Amino acid sequence: MTFDTSQHNLRMTHFDRHDSFWLFGYGSLIWKADFPFLERRPAWIHGWCRRFWQGSHDHRGTPDAPGRVVTLTRDPYARCDGMAYRIRPEVLTQLDMREKNGYLRALVPVHFDAEQAVEGLIYLATEDNAAFLGEAPLQDMAAQIAGAHGPSGSNRDYLLNLAEALVRQGVQDQHVSTLAALLTKPA
Repeated sequence: MTFDTSQHNLRMTHFDRHDSFWLFGYGSLIWKADFPFLERRPAWIHGWCRRFWQGSHDHRGTPDAPGRVVTLTRDPYARCDGMAYRIRPEVLTQLDMREKNGYLRALVPVHFDAEQAVEGLIYLATEDNAAFLGEAPLQDMAAQIAGAHGPSGSNRDYLLNLAEALVRQGVQDQHVSTLAALLTKPA
């Protein structure tokens, strides 16, 4: 089931009067920046962990066979590494369409080093959206990801591209690496 959040996100006008601001990407935004940006830097956020718990009915799956993509879940001890992009407010229209299936804009402190944090934006899919799939055994998630395909390509490629991008960044994410290993394990 889809849940188009694009109209809801238009009502969040927090950054409308800014010349630019930081967007934090923790999933495909790390490796697929198909939008204009002014600057790109590795960054992280505290109190969140990345999980393949959001359904993708519009990009990496279909309504009948949804894929799984990442969202964030709260964990007070976690650190989620990703990529931050300094963007202009007008870029949000394009991003709202890209992230429309259940993702809402939210404000978070984005960290670039131990000393510096800035107010930034994330797209967050919570358990109260219609596309949320939630937790499942890793084997089951890997099987679902292996078989899902949508207009933006295979769900398998999404997972493996994310895993590769995190490795290139020097980031260890046990959830992502375990799922990637399950997908690439010889039969």
